[in-house]
Amino acid sequence: MQDEMEQYFILSAKGRGTVAERLIELYMSVGNRLDMEGLAGRRLQYSKIFLSDAQNQYDTLLKSALYKEILSQLPHTIVEQIPLNGSKVSVLIKTSDAPQDFLFHSMRLNEEETRGNNAYTQTILLFEKYLEELGKHRLSLKEHCVRTWIYMADIDVNYEGMVRARNDVFRRYGLTADSHFIASTGIGGYSQVRNALVGIDFLTYPGLTEADKTYLKAPDHLNPAHEYGVAFERGTSIRTSFGHKIFISGTASIDNRGDVLYQGDILRQTGRLLENIGALLKNGRATMKDVAYLLVYLRDPSDYQAVEAFMNAAYPDTPRILLGAKVCRPEWLIEMECVANLRYPAYL
Repeated sequence: MQDEMEQYFILSAKGRGTVAERLIELYMSVGNRLDMEGLAGRRLQYSKIFLSDAQNQYDTLLKSALYKEILSQLPHTIVEQIPLNGSKVSVLIKTSDAPQDFLFHSMRLNEEETRGNNAYTQTILLFEKYLEELGKHRLSLKEHCVRTWIYMADIDVNYEGMVRARNDVFRRYGLTADSHFIASTGIGGYSQVRNALVGIDFLTYPGLTEADKTYLKAPDHLNPAHEYGVAFERGTSIRTSFGHKIFISGTASIDNRGDVLYQGDILRQTGRLLENIGALLKNGRATMKDVAYLLVYLRDPSDYQAVEAFMNAAYPDTPRILLGAKVCRPEWLIEMECVANLRYPAYL
């Protein structure tokens, strides 16, 4: 159940017209939702915009009333990850009645910055852009960044270069297996820039200290990611002035040795990854009832109907969207991430 102070909604265009027509429909539905939220004292704080074809839809989005009058005014990100419900454009919005206590940076490279640069170099450039922004606020990567989303074009090819670059950046700034890493999702995704191989979103909480954070573990279910050379936390719980929040990284069907379970079986993989998420939430004194929303990534869009039916039966009331986006290992057919809000004090 969502915290009444903070709400998440996922809205999709139900019509089947042009992209411009669907954006008008979304403008109305997002506006109506925000009007209702306003009556409860909650305001828009953040949005994530999913496009089915960024190359052909990005400029239309930027010219739309939805973007110009609503979404562009506050932190947001735009990514090509295909909404599998057929909407072409979908939006995740967050509202809250609390003051905004976070910074959100959606870092992308322009054509000149991508030219001739591989995934390793592009990842370094994106982290450098973010670190420059942190410097303006006298914040640090190690203490204040709590979540990243890393999008890769052709992830089967470019994932390794991104991982090496992130490992190098983290070592330089003191993030190690002996200290901590950052919750993250590394997933297939594209930007409007044709040669961009990597894009990164960064979530920062300026008021945090290390004492406000707990890094979640479930060793009976899944191993630390650093054991197979990938630098991210499975989940992070933070305590802010407005309550407790848990960020669960992209999670898949894996066991406590790091091996993929149930290769080729989409429904058994779905069940196992949800079991893994549940174990991580339990370590943070939360349950699936505390989950505010789920993002579900499918490697093969033809699995949509089976997974949608599964999720409707298991979690009918949890906001979610199923997206066409390849996962970092070819054997993983599905990955999920979520945010959980706790109504009661969590013990950190």
